[in-house]
Amino acid sequence: MKKLFASLALGLSLWAMGSFALAQTTTPAEAPAAVAQAAEAAPAAAPAAEAAAPAVKETVDKGDVTWMMISTVLVIMMVIPGLALFYGGLVRSKNMLSVLMQVMVVFSLISVLWAVYGYSLAFGGEGLIYGNFDKLFLKGVTPDSLAATFTPGVMIPEFIFIAFQCTFAGITCALIVGSFAERIKFSAVLLFCTIWFTFSYLPIAHMVWGGGGYLFAKGALDFAGGTVVHINAAMAGLVGAYVIGKRIGYGREAMAPHSLTLTMVGASLLWVGWFGFNAGSNLEANGGTTLAFINTLMATAAAVLAWCVGETLTKGKASMLGAASGAVAGLVAITPACGTVGVMGAIVIGLVSGFLCLWGVTGLKKMLGADDSLDVFGVHGVGGIVGALLTGVFSAGSLGGVKGDDYNMMSQLFVQAEGVVITMVWSAVVAYVAYKIVDMLVGLRVTEEDEREGLDISSHGESAYHG
Repeated sequence: MKKLFASLALGLSLWAMGSFALAQTTTPAEAPAAVAQAAEAAPAAAPAAEAAAPAVKETVDKGDVTWMMISTVLVIMMVIPGLALFYGGLVRSKNMLSVLMQVMVVFSLISVLWAVYGYSLAFGGEGLIYGNFDKLFLKGVTPDSLAATFTPGVMIPEFIFIAFQCTFAGITCALIVGSFAERIKFSAVLLFCTIWFTFSYLPIAHMVWGGGGYLFAKGALDFAGGTVVHINAAMAGLVGAYVIGKRIGYGREAMAPHSLTLTMVGASLLWVGWFGFNAGSNLEANGGTTLAFINTLMATAAAVLAWCVGETLTKGKASMLGAASGAVAGLVAITPACGTVGVMGAIVIGLVSGFLCLWGVTGLKKMLGADDSLDVFGVHGVGGIVGALLTGVFSAGSLGGVKGDDYNMMSQLFVQAEGVVITMVWSAVVAYVAYKIVDMLVGLRVTEEDEREGLDISSHGESAYHG
């Protein structure tokens, strides 16, 4: 394990040095502006430039604003109660409230941190890895401030862009909870998420989506967060499963989910909320939004069918848990691709992710040997990697995607793979360091007595079931 992290750290160091060198030779003018970057007042252009390129009139449409508010609410519903119930049903009854609590409070914590400094570091400025502190505490943002969309001149209020992106940061940190469920201290969860959010989520978000970001400048395709959200969270969770260790009795005692009904309800809320997650990422209500919308529907349905077929072939029966897990796998895989692939490409991505994520929570999990309690890596890690890579394939116009004849599939695949590797290495190294810091400061794991009693009582003094 130590050799693994030493190798990851070395790789990250070499990449960082290369990025720093690149930063010295790249001017801000060479880096593309961030999509949805808050509009800044520009100096008056020279008269000749004005004549050559008249300014695009900025407009705000009430329909776009309404859609973005709805999308933001849908993503919040994905977390609370969607993800909370999905995870809560998967753990044993004595730990259900602890998982609900962790998801809700982590989301709340990250929301506040996002307003204080997260938004500024992710979307301010045009650095390669981070933004800047210009919008610390949302300085200068008012109801009249505007943020750009994908269409020149079409704007949305900056406040709703901030709120929408806040939900992405919140759900990413909440996803990690599933890997170390049932054995971690509540204070450790909060401290870890604070550190990891600052040094992993924010730089990855800026590199992929921010103006001048390393991967953004290279043309990486990640429409709604395959790398930023899912691979990023999955690596942090996997590292946590290794560092914190296995649950007491893991592999010897029954640890079956206590309520698959709640898990089904949670998965359904995730599916519905994901339309805001994916289609909302278009930042407008137009044809591109409908493409992301239908792709989210079709890929998820295909993944459910694939997982059920895979279970039937390997176990003889298809399970409800499998269908719910397949839905999440499909949602994860289509996330980076939903805005650039065609509907048939989305179905293929869903089918592939359904089969591979089933292997991820069975064969791969055994190979890794980690107690990833709720299979965060098997679903979000594998699904995120599958989706990120296949985005490079099915975005091609010849395969039904939106990219034109000048699209170079092999070149794009290389960029997509680079994004996957950078995210995996970066998140793993930051997570490992963060876990070690948290362990020194407050300790990571509850006592054996508290773990056996259950975290609902030992950590929060309450129980979901009485009598």
